[in-house]
Amino acid sequence: MPAFRRVLCVALLVLLSSAGEILCHSKGIRPGRSRGSGFPGNATRAQMIEQQFLRWVRYVGGLRHSLFGTAMNKLFPSYTLTVDKNPSAGDFTTIQSAIDSIPFVNLVRVVIKVNPGVYTEKVNISPFRAFITVEGAGADKTVVQWGDTAQTPGFNGRPMGTFNSATFAVNSPYFIAKNITFKNTTPVPPPGALGKQAVALRISGDTASFWGCKFIGAQDTLYDHQGRHYYKDCYIEGSVDFIFGNGLSLFESCHVHAIAVNFGAVTAQDRMSMLEDTGFSFVNCKVTGSGALYLGRAWGTFSRVVFAFTYMDNIIVPKGWHNWGDPNREMTVFYGQYKCTGPGASYAGRVAWSRELTDEEAKPFISLSFIDGSEWIKL
Repeated sequence: MPAFRRVLCVALLVLLSSAGEILCHSKGIRPGRSRGSGFPGNATRAQMIEQQFLRWVRYVGGLRHSLFGTAMNKLFPSYTLTVDKNPSAGDFTTIQSAIDSIPFVNLVRVVIKVNPGVYTEKVNISPFRAFITVEGAGADKTVVQWGDTAQTPGFNGRPMGTFNSATFAVNSPYFIAKNITFKNTTPVPPPGALGKQAVALRISGDTASFWGCKFIGAQDTLYDHQGRHYYKDCYIEGSVDFIFGNGLSLFESCHVHAIAVNFGAVTAQDRMSMLEDTGFSFVNCKVTGSGALYLGRAWGTFSRVVFAFTYMDNIIVPKGWHNWGDPNREMTVFYGQYKCTGPGASYAGRVAWSRELTDEEAKPFISLSFIDGSEWIKL
């Protein structure tokens, strides 16, 4: 065997022997494939779920989310634009025209103040228009609304799909919204209806925050698509999977309200790999409304959602969580509660593959560190 092939074989053996720990796309050591399954041959399903869950807790506790890099947010405005339905009272009469006036590649904080009124328009912020703040006069006074659904014909005549149904779509980083309502006017669809996903807001940019905002819709209201996001004192209304996507997001002191006719679900988190630093955490929130509601459905194989210090009305289904019809996801999802209250918060009837968290297990999920917030959020 040539010398270089012997060296290569030795190197491969070393790598394989240390495969229990691998260095991934983020800082720190992540759990990799251990020798064998890691479970004894006679382990019961419950024991396997328990061990898998504890591995997840250790994994989450070590996250530093450096995949995203350091957030260099710019919080102080360079200039302000005003939107008013009355042409003589502002710089623009629509939100989209104000956004379009900003340079295609924007590197300064621009505040768009939207005066009271209902703005019936579809808004899209392009990827390079970063550092935009949209500020209403109050969530009950300033409303932007539209009524597309997934089955609405797009520019090519084909259904536009859930992604493009959003009334307000943000594709750029460092977005801030304050005191404004994002609404999709599509009514609650009948049970089993197809193509009725109707997004009020889609956030696809990193480091976005929402303060005192309302998100109104039915099926798929808030598309928390990707990136780190913070929601503070917000109101989110919908019926089925009305907070969904694959963001890394913290919801603090938010009111989640269901308008489900029969069955519904608060979340459908779409984490598809253990290497993804994503998930939803609800802290000091409340869940109210109608219908029989699941806390979450496992849209992604590694779906991750935690509710902490949250009040839950009696609309919560005792099982709490749904496996999306795939029992295999019960081994990989991460669903937990921590010190929740209210008639719907009882852990007694919850599925075996969810967890009532201990203080140590809950710690990674209940502060701004979950989303690296100290880097880019100014409270």
